[in-house]
Amino acid sequence: MGWRFLVGLVAVAITALCPGVSDGEPAPPLRYVGSKACAGCHAAQYDAFMKHSKKAHSCVSLRRMAGKLTPEELTGCFGCHTTGYGKPGGFTSFAATPEMAEAGCEVCHGPGSAHVASQDPADIKGKLTVADCRDCHNDTRVRAFGYKPLLRAGAH
Repeated sequence: MGWRFLVGLVAVAITALCPGVSDGEPAPPLRYVGSKACAGCHAAQYDAFMKHSKKAHSCVSLRRMAGKLTPEELTGCFGCHTTGYGKPGGFTSFAATPEMAEAGCEVCHGPGSAHVASQDPADIKGKLTVADCRDCHNDTRVRAFGYKPLLRAGAH
């Protein structure tokens, strides 16, 4: 038996035993799972976030303003004031996905499906930078709301 035959045999075995690994199929898209999925392993951070973070209650502002906004203006708010709007597993409406109606953990840390499944810290964004905040906290909003990044203390 030559080495090429053995390499081919190993490749066939890997393909048979681990579908999707070597057949070129992409991994499933990351999905938003909601902040409650974080609470089981990160109870202290979750409790502090829910108690101290304005983001954890961003839905209150949206609901209060909804009657004063056009549907287009309201949907423009969803990207920053809800979790995962327009993305797999994310917010779609107050009625259909109420658990995603707040700006939760995944707004900053990214979709949690892979991390929840693996519990590997490498599968979620842990260390945040000011650049991570700029999608929502851009120059216009900084001036309007007096935003100051809390990267060291954070909301949790």
